[in-house]
Amino acid sequence: MPQGPGGVIFMSLPPAEPRAVAFIDGQNLFRHAKDAFGHHHPNFDPVKLFNAICAQQNWKPLGIRFYTGTPSEAEDPKWHAYWSNRLLAMRRAGICVTTRLLKYRKQEVLLPDGSKQIVTAAQEKGIDVRLALDVVRLAIEKQYDVAVLFSQDQDLAEVVTDVKQIAKLQARWIKIACAYPVANQPAVSRGINNTDWLPMGQAFYNACLDLRDYRPKKIRTWPLHRLLQMFHQLPARRVSRPVRQLPA
Repeated sequence: MPQGPGGVIFMSLPPAEPRAVAFIDGQNLFRHAKDAFGHHHPNFDPVKLFNAICAQQNWKPLGIRFYTGTPSEAEDPKWHAYWSNRLLAMRRAGICVTTRLLKYRKQEVLLPDGSKQIVTAAQEKGIDVRLALDVVRLAIEKQYDVAVLFSQDQDLAEVVTDVKQIAKLQARWIKIACAYPVANQPAVSRGINNTDWLPMGQAFYNACLDLRDYRPKKIRTWPLHRLLQMFHQLPARRVSRPVRQLPA
């Protein structure tokens, strides 16, 4: 298994069937899958991905925690609706979901012709911190033997030091692994430092896609003249009135 510097296996021998929990940074995983494989929307299935990793490593999957920033309805109604539908399906599948609203700010960009333009840029805030805190908290609570990070955010390397100290205090074996997409030329692809690296090739990743369509359904609208035309084409209905009975 590829490892980052100082691959993390702490204390004693591993359990016969290590318990694993997934921590998925949704936007980070999507961006790297897009760069590696050309996927243009987050079409991975968290359950399939994690189960495939656990089957490969002989780990027992205990749970999945998913973290993502989401756009506001006012700023991006299409993606807001997409993530609302997607996250609802995840929760129904038993995934623990954590979200934060994306922050928007104006920034100046340089165009190819040398001119400048002001654009609105979205930024994800607080997701990596929440993920890191949960990795540490669940280690303290002894809720996993293996933490699988689906992210390539090198800031998470700081978590490894804390978990190492927790393992020493609890005198038990803990591993932190990093699963990440890797193309045919992995020169620039690397996992989080100080973790065990689990590169996911395209065939592996593509076998774990979610093929459901979470985009909002389009409501078909008709122009007024077409509605009137359709109304006049309806067959005439004969209305029968009840016969009034005269008193005897």
